[in-house]
Amino acid sequence: MRSRTKYSVGSREVHDRAAGIIQEHLRLTGHGSKCTASVLITILLYAASRITSIFDACQRLSAAPSDQALRDALRKTLPPIDETERRLNAGLAADLPKALRKRRYPVAIDLTLIPYHGEPYRSPEEIYRGEPKSGTSHFHAYATAYVVREGRRFTVAVRRVLYGEPMKEVIQRLLQQAGRIGVKPRYLLLDRGFYSVEVIRYLQVARYRFLMPVARRGRKPRDLKKSKSVWRFFAWKRSGWSEHRWRNADGRLATVGICVVHGRFGKRGKGRRPQTFVYAYWGFRPASCEWVRETYRRRFAIETTYRQMNQARIRTCTRDPLLRLLFVGLALILRNVWVWLHLLCLGISHRGRVELRLERLRFRRMLVWLQHYAEKLFGFHDFTVAERPMPP
Repeated sequence: MRSRTKYSVGSREVHDRAAGIIQEHLRLTGHGSKCTASVLITILLYAASRITSIFDACQRLSAAPSDQALRDALRKTLPPIDETERRLNAGLAADLPKALRKRRYPVAIDLTLIPYHGEPYRSPEEIYRGEPKSGTSHFHAYATAYVVREGRRFTVAVRRVLYGEPMKEVIQRLLQQAGRIGVKPRYLLLDRGFYSVEVIRYLQVARYRFLMPVARRGRKPRDLKKSKSVWRFFAWKRSGWSEHRWRNADGRLATVGICVVHGRFGKRGKGRRPQTFVYAYWGFRPASCEWVRETYRRRFAIETTYRQMNQARIRTCTRDPLLRLLFVGLALILRNVWVWLHLLCLGISHRGRVELRLERLRFRRMLVWLQHYAEKLFGFHDFTVAERPMPP
């Protein structure tokens, strides 16, 4: 019989948990008697919860220090960008369950691009170039790795990506960071942007199993059936297995297994058309073509992670990549705190497993709690300057 004892979790507990992780690992310091470390963290969490800037957060809170004081405190206390990245990764690992370190689980790796319309801060390499989005082809890019386990997704590593940086080095750094905290992937779920000879050869040498979609590059051949490129697999009219070998510009050879999934997918109806998906894998033999498709679909959950990250990312116009990395890292830490709360406090234990109850605390609701905590602590402005009085 289940225990009927109920507990409660409120805004103060959530704030103290998030602020404790940030202070323990980032080691922020104050700037004067009014802008202490605790005040600095609370206002950062308030700005994140409102999806707004530091300037707007300080304007809304009555007893908050000026936005310039907060910026001075951040610039004074934050270490160089590489050390800040290391501390943010330590904060991401703070709430990682021990079970994720004992057993192997799938690890998904992807790239998120945040549009940028300004000039580089110090070096052109700070700005990543990609396909146009939101009216620009310039971005601040970040690569993340997260563990997939029964609907719970913990972000275990984040790093910024520079323009021209090889994807092989990006994956290598993320996997090294995951390994330092004890996360060993069962296999990797990668985006098609990592489909290259260099990345595949590194993963094979390092003995990492992987699954990723095949990227079509180059001009489409006239006769797909006679072609030796990956284009021929997209002409298949049934699911099946094959092998593909190709060389890069340096003549290095890569060999992967190929799984072709053909069928009508999506919602039932007359509009469903036959589709062909081609996946590359190595290091294991998939159970079936349907298993490959359903397993890779788990990676799409990382888009939800990025959506939630943007719901808690402080907005800014600064060109400084250090502050931009900090704001992305804080958003990911807040999301890890939310997942941790559901796992340890809000989920129902049943026969050795935890049944999630997401309706008890949605991510957006947790952010509103942080907002209310700061407004209760500092007070808030609920008026604005007017040129004329309100008419009767």
